[in-house]
Amino acid sequence: MLASRKIIRAGKLLYRARGMATVSDSPLDKKVEMTNWEKGNYVNYKKMAENLAIVRSRLNRPLTYAEKILYSHLDDPHGQDIERGKSYLKLRPDRVALQDATAQMAILQFMSAGMPSVATPTTVHCDHLIEAQIGGEKDLARAQEINKEVYDFLSSSCAKYNIGFWRPGSGIIHQIVLENYAFPGGLMIGTDSHTPNAGGLGMCAIGVGGADAVDVMANLPWELKAPKVIGVRLSGELSGWTAPKDIILKVAGILTVKGGTGAIIEYHGPGVASLSSTGMGTICNMGAEIGATTSVFPFNDRMYDYLAATKRKPIGDLARAYSKELHEDEGAEYDELIELNLSELEPHINGPFTPDLATPISKFKEAVEANKWPSELKVGLIGSCTNSSYEDMSRAASIARDALSHGLKAKSMFTVTPGSEQIRATIERDGQLKTLEEFGGLILANACGPCIGQWDRRDVKKGEPNSIVSSYNRNFTGRNDANPATHAFVTSPDLVVALTLAGTLNFNPLTDTLRDKDGNDFLLAQPTGDGLPANGYDPGRDTYQAPPADRVSVSVAVSPTSDRLQVLEPFKPWDGKDAVDIPILIKTKGKTTTDHISMAGPWLKYRGHLDNISNNMLIGAINAANGEANKVKNVTTGEFDAVPATARDYKRKGIQWVVVGDWNYGEGSSREHAALEPRHLGGLAIITRSFARIHETNLKKQGMLPLTFINPEDYDKINPDDKVDLLCTELAVGVPMTLRVHPKDGKTWEAKLAHTFNEPQIEWFKNGSALNTMAKAAVSK
Repeated sequence: MLASRKIIRAGKLLYRARGMATVSDSPLDKKVEMTNWEKGNYVNYKKMAENLAIVRSRLNRPLTYAEKILYSHLDDPHGQDIERGKSYLKLRPDRVALQDATAQMAILQFMSAGMPSVATPTTVHCDHLIEAQIGGEKDLARAQEINKEVYDFLSSSCAKYNIGFWRPGSGIIHQIVLENYAFPGGLMIGTDSHTPNAGGLGMCAIGVGGADAVDVMANLPWELKAPKVIGVRLSGELSGWTAPKDIILKVAGILTVKGGTGAIIEYHGPGVASLSSTGMGTICNMGAEIGATTSVFPFNDRMYDYLAATKRKPIGDLARAYSKELHEDEGAEYDELIELNLSELEPHINGPFTPDLATPISKFKEAVEANKWPSELKVGLIGSCTNSSYEDMSRAASIARDALSHGLKAKSMFTVTPGSEQIRATIERDGQLKTLEEFGGLILANACGPCIGQWDRRDVKKGEPNSIVSSYNRNFTGRNDANPATHAFVTSPDLVVALTLAGTLNFNPLTDTLRDKDGNDFLLAQPTGDGLPANGYDPGRDTYQAPPADRVSVSVAVSPTSDRLQVLEPFKPWDGKDAVDIPILIKTKGKTTTDHISMAGPWLKYRGHLDNISNNMLIGAINAANGEANKVKNVTTGEFDAVPATARDYKRKGIQWVVVGDWNYGEGSSREHAALEPRHLGGLAIITRSFARIHETNLKKQGMLPLTFINPEDYDKINPDDKVDLLCTELAVGVPMTLRVHPKDGKTWEAKLAHTFNEPQIEWFKNGSALNTMAKAAVSK
């Protein structure tokens, strides 16, 4: 007999059997924690449903799935202005995720807010500071020694401010989030551009700068310009050598690196059913390369299976109860629609030097020859946050196993990066790891490694042209190994293994044969692999640190003599005047990514020390005046010097400066240091033909002016040695600003500049930064 409990209703004593549903019960009332690692933080579909009902009554039209997630997280669903591509939405994310390189600055900023605890569930993941050199265990040990001060700071500050801490060796932030924190219909922000990986579980996960994260950690609503929604309708089914990675490689070729700017990519259609949850994550992850705000898939049974496999079945059950709102409405309209038949999709290889140069495998050999790309393959690399799932590793191992059975091993150097400790332990248990090692693979640490330039590469000299191919997401010049002559190509793990086996780019595993140990020709078998491990996941080593019950006694120390960490000083507020007769520090030519503005690699160790890392500011950008990097003319001395040194000289002399940039300035990583550094070194404005979304927001947050030429041709008219007046007093919502240009030899002329500031953001500029504005508001309360 079921136990019963008393309920008083309308003066009558009633009895209800515990666990039996009544008319008043809703499945969404059930309390389900959003992760197994925290207590008291629940998936709140009921609140989301209530917010969505309010918005539906106002808009009275079908909604896309992306809209449903955003609008269900509105801070004020009744009063929020809602227009795609125009309104600034104030949102309440469910979670914040920080990786160790960006977490340092974010936490330093949060500390200055003076709060005892984060207001929103937050985690820190140690994945960026581990350099790949000789192998996982030794590389990890070396990183723990070299970065001890930073890891101690992150560990103690996480304990102090109630933040979950994933120690070095845990794995890559996005894989850990997918395995432990992502849930359908949720909204998360993360201080890394590949945060959208969680879209593989139907979550709207958006990459931001650290200052945005600090807002949410400090209980302020997060602001996002309402994205447009680009629909990608999938039909057919993947088969053979075609993998989920090929979907985003194809879409990148269609939309280009800036085609998704200001939009969410929403995948839907019958073809979705053939994709694993981790495969969907791969696609969403690399959406960052087309400038998309994020990418998302609708909830389906494959996501449910993944939740169950990662010990989160209660979330899957709750999601099924809310499933009506976990996909697009019938009749929902997209700002743009792309149709892809997966049955007709070819495997692709993208690159070099840009992730949107997409070539199908059938035409790749021809492209290599026509473009004179180095055909010898030096290194093949699989893994990373984009492609390190159990399915990826299983398929890669199946190809390696086929090669070994014919007596062959990798001809090229071959590296394997497990995405998490759970993946590493599971593929070790199930044998894939051993197969990849026998094939010739070097197993790297569970970390970002070569994908972000953390690679002590020694097989080629700097400046030596060569080719590498990876299953990573990004392949800008010098990105992986700091060698500008390295031709980096991006593809699926399947093709990486096949090409590594052949040792050449001139190999198509779909049509070309190899010669076995006995001299016989054979065709590689098509890759196979399970989406989920049949025996469940092996969690491996325990690498998680939960916040202690007693946080008051925890102290966070930052040494004043440290060269790795530096307490932040507030930036000075605007002086209320126009800037007159100031120099152009550099006019950059062509692609200027966040890698060009603030390089990673060896510079990552200074991510917690603003002054030290500012020595890398714009050293990779090409100066339009001379076609060289890191060589600009100081207008006060007439001498050429490094960009940071020239900026420091101007700052010492009290001279503000501007940067003039080309299209899509600041594409790539979410790296807020690319905005902090110019602000720290005395910059006033970045004036470009166009901006990447995250970088534009980061600049605003730090009190700088991101401005764009209303007439893009004005970029061509400006000379690097011109002086300019910037009429800052004109800054107002929706009103262009004036740039008065004084050529060295010629007549003064004016350019009109557009901006996207709203009223609160203008206050950031006036007060010197968003953080200053937050502090000012706290004092006035």
